[in-house]
Amino acid sequence: MFARTQRLTLRPGWPEDAASLAQAIGHDAVARMLTRVPLPYRTDDAAAFLALPRGPHEPRFLIFAHDRGVRPALVGGIGITPYDAGPELGYWLAPDAWGRGYATEAGRAVVAMARHSLPITRLGAWHFIDNPASGRVLRKLGFQPTGRATTKRSAARPDAVESVEYSLDLAEEQRNPLPIAA
Repeated sequence: MFARTQRLTLRPGWPEDAASLAQAIGHDAVARMLTRVPLPYRTDDAAAFLALPRGPHEPRFLIFAHDRGVRPALVGGIGITPYDAGPELGYWLAPDAWGRGYATEAGRAVVAMARHSLPITRLGAWHFIDNPASGRVLRKLGFQPTGRATTKRSAARPDAVESVEYSLDLAEEQRNPLPIAA
């Protein structure tokens, strides 16, 4: 599965993306906002992540910006992952891509896929309390705070941190068929 927006291409990661992925995600400011990304994040870590199997209902993409020059640049990642409480949207951007609206643009594409192509009726999401920008992105995508806060660990932080939970209803009445071309 691929997606193309005005400025972005979302596609699965390939083995040859490992070095670019390690460089893009391997920042303290990024890794500390994610649960499973260790620091330092090496090319071997990226290769192992890219080799993970994916189920048919687990869209997981690298985000490439094609508005920044001649060659598309890896600027982040986004996907829907199954968790105990149900599927969750997760995303990250490299620091040089912050503030450009890429997370919202990529999020809209993935939420549309979930709404129209996946057998799910609800998406969860969360952000660490010290990452309010992620909360703004989630609200732009239509997610609503659930009123629940939990404590989560990050592999890149020494201590657990409070997080804020969100939910997005993908109810049947909101579904409209995607137009297709023959």
